[in-house]
Amino acid sequence: MRQMRWIRGAVPVSGAALVGLVLAGCAPAGDARPDKGGRTTASPVRSASASPVDGPWRAWVSSLSAEKGPGACGATPHQVVCTTASGGFVGRSRADGTVNWAVPGSGGGKSGPLVLDSADERAFTSSERVLRAANLRRGVRAWSRQLPAGRVAVGLVAADRTVYALDAPSDGGDDTDLALGAYRASDGSPVWREELHADPDGGLAAFGSRIYTTDGTKVTARDARTGAPTATTPPGTECPRLLSGGRYLVCTGSPASASDTFPPLRRLAPATLRPLATAEDTGMKPESGLVSPKGVLVLYEDSAEDPGAGAWNAYDLERPRRLWSYPTSSQGAGLAHGRFVTFTDAYGPPKSRLISMDLRVGPEGTGAAAPRLSPPPQQAWDGERPALIVPGGDAGHVVVAARIHPALHSVPLP
Repeated sequence: MRQMRWIRGAVPVSGAALVGLVLAGCAPAGDARPDKGGRTTASPVRSASASPVDGPWRAWVSSLSAEKGPGACGATPHQVVCTTASGGFVGRSRADGTVNWAVPGSGGGKSGPLVLDSADERAFTSSERVLRAANLRRGVRAWSRQLPAGRVAVGLVAADRTVYALDAPSDGGDDTDLALGAYRASDGSPVWREELHADPDGGLAAFGSRIYTTDGTKVTARDARTGAPTATTPPGTECPRLLSGGRYLVCTGSPASASDTFPPLRRLAPATLRPLATAEDTGMKPESGLVSPKGVLVLYEDSAEDPGAGAWNAYDLERPRRLWSYPTSSQGAGLAHGRFVTFTDAYGPPKSRLISMDLRVGPEGTGAAAPRLSPPPQQAWDGERPALIVPGGDAGHVVVAARIHPALHSVPLP
């Protein structure tokens, strides 16, 4: 069966113990110097006290026990939510990480993508051919709905009181045999379902009363109310992978590509899908990316021939230019309070830490915009494949999710 993925603008999802560690301080990184390739890195040179953390989030550690079968994890401003191996949900307290509620799954199958929709107070996932939703406020099952026989969800995205599911044959048949369905977030009632050609790994985007898909060559926009196509990209516009954030739509190369050359980075006009002026990318292999509401794309680009020697590169989408670069081997990242948060390189000293930097000036920032480092949290090293979860709102914390020895660590935002 095809592996299912969570597809949603910002942060891929899934999956540290802070033994004796309280993140009461962090070190700003000064002395930023360009490397031989012109990229800038930041080295911590002094420590400083962190600002007090306001709000209901606190530092804690929560083990993801084998009994719960952790799948994907995400967070809203109010709680952390994970899926279970059977398609259920578990909600944890933002104050201490304890389990507040649990919604059982079907008892079989593999947990699929996870989408959290705070506006509609819903969490969505899939298992086998069943779509499921939980009520985030009450911690109970909201609804479940079966896909047509022989179909399985390969992508989910939610917007404007609707959840969209991209489904494909469960036997891994022709990837062009896909369909996109729209369901009401409140009760799962079907709104429409359209057969289409799409790449199951190409990404979904939904905003501004439209839903967007790509088949690897062209992007199609559909009316969110009816599913009817409203626009396609002009001939010759390659789009193996869609990224979105705010009201921005960006095409990149595919991380699944076996090639060592990739289509150029391209911003699209959401209404017409015509290409807009876009900064020149590095030519490296695009792996993952985040788009801020104010139009900064932060893209992890790796070497196709020497994977692991990559960097996060920031691009201004409004005034097309590359802003900064930060070399690291980690793709775990998030956006919080106008800052980009990721891990320092797992292969060099000091041991991998969280680092936050101003979105526009990156590692070269000074003063209030200077990079800030956390102490080294446990299980943040590359071997644990750590993910980073950003709750949003005024949490003042982020969550590090270790995936080899599953655990969640709520730590103050550097």
